[in-house]
Amino acid sequence: MLFPTLSFGLFFLVVYAVAWGAQASNEWRKILLLLASWTFYGAWDWRFVALLIGSAFLNWGAARLIDAQPEEETGRRKAILIVGVVANLAILGFFKYYGFFLEQLGDVLGALGIQRDLPLMQVVLPVGISFFTFQGMSYLADVHARRLAPAALLDVTLLMSFFPHLVAGPIVRGSDLLPQFARAPRLTRDMATMGLLLIVWGLFKKAVIASELSTQLVDPVFFDPSAHSRADLIAAAYGYAIQIYCDFSAYSDMAIGIAALLGYRFPLNFDQPYRAASLQEFWRRWHISLSSWLRDYLYIGALGGNRRGFARQCVNLVATMLLGGLWHGAKWTFVVWGGLHGGVLALERIWDRYRPEDWPRLPRVVTLLVTFHVVLIGWIFFRSETFGGATTYLGGMAASNATSAVLTPLMLVLILFGLAIHFTPPLLAQNVALRLRRLPAPALGLLTGAAILVVDAMRFEGVAPFIYYQF
Repeated sequence: MLFPTLSFGLFFLVVYAVAWGAQASNEWRKILLLLASWTFYGAWDWRFVALLIGSAFLNWGAARLIDAQPEEETGRRKAILIVGVVANLAILGFFKYYGFFLEQLGDVLGALGIQRDLPLMQVVLPVGISFFTFQGMSYLADVHARRLAPAALLDVTLLMSFFPHLVAGPIVRGSDLLPQFARAPRLTRDMATMGLLLIVWGLFKKAVIASELSTQLVDPVFFDPSAHSRADLIAAAYGYAIQIYCDFSAYSDMAIGIAALLGYRFPLNFDQPYRAASLQEFWRRWHISLSSWLRDYLYIGALGGNRRGFARQCVNLVATMLLGGLWHGAKWTFVVWGGLHGGVLALERIWDRYRPEDWPRLPRVVTLLVTFHVVLIGWIFFRSETFGGATTYLGGMAASNATSAVLTPLMLVLILFGLAIHFTPPLLAQNVALRLRRLPAPALGLLTGAAILVVDAMRFEGVAPFIYYQF
């Protein structure tokens, strides 16, 4: 069930009415939201609702066991944490990486002259599995560190199943959402106005910009880069940078808006990332819930961050981003993408440490352009199906003899508009919401309905699945 569809709109209207109708009992409200979330997920494949429930039981039980241990039993508490994390990773690893690692094992055995019939199975990848397993692991880590008290089974299950963020994030931590579940929510005029604004804005970015760039430019060029001209290849690279931003930030905007209409606050997940003047700043602006998760639980929590010296800090940065790349999928192109980001992050730290003090700093516009194009090269690997396809793409951008042309004035306009979004005033949405909140509720509803109709009229046939559904 995709957000920008009529079926989801009808589903949400029912959920909205039922949730606020059950306001007298917070427990019943949470039960109804949980059933709605399972219905939402089951619309894709009912078989995997059991996986959601099992994952919630696993993390609820492990957190209870951690908390039940005396404070002085640090070894036992850590052992339970490790078992819980390994169990989450085993679920993620089986569904997401079974085929990939078996294929690599077969290649290694073949290179050694050993032929074996490996137990290859067709494993269906559950939508959003990376997001809800990461939520489960962060919940266990927070309970272990005494940052969070263990929650009731209903609350933990709803945390991991709540439909606005279930299949493509943001990764909402237990410390953000569980305290909100503990009390009956209130829908303020500010929350409602901002929620509606984010939903409409997300619909526009997804249905008009991202979907059209995907179908008319990016997908045809990346499918066979050797058959396209240099202009097409360059345009599609820029187009994909805009597409993935508009696609993923659209989902986050709509998720935040939908949660707000139900009375809950989600953290910001994107902050004009292509305004970044360094890769470190880029990761403070791009997919903030993932980058902060990797920083807090992997880079600092598991690897030690910068506590073991400068050289180890650089190694930890590269390792974190390599694992972040692998988190996105079982392909070497994701690993290369993560390695590129990790390597550049380490180089930035080295440059900051050893740059001669008398050297002038480059103007921000220069560092912004350099950072954007480093990110752009990374997106080519991220989008390509194979490493060879990525290198073919990069080679074609330098010297392609093909003459086909799919770049149109409309594609150019969409690319330029997508880039322009990043240079609007950062508080523009809040200022618009402040003006809209003064409208009477009926007028605000009519304006929202009219805006949705305008977006629907502007969009092209069909809505492609969100890119991050596959993760």
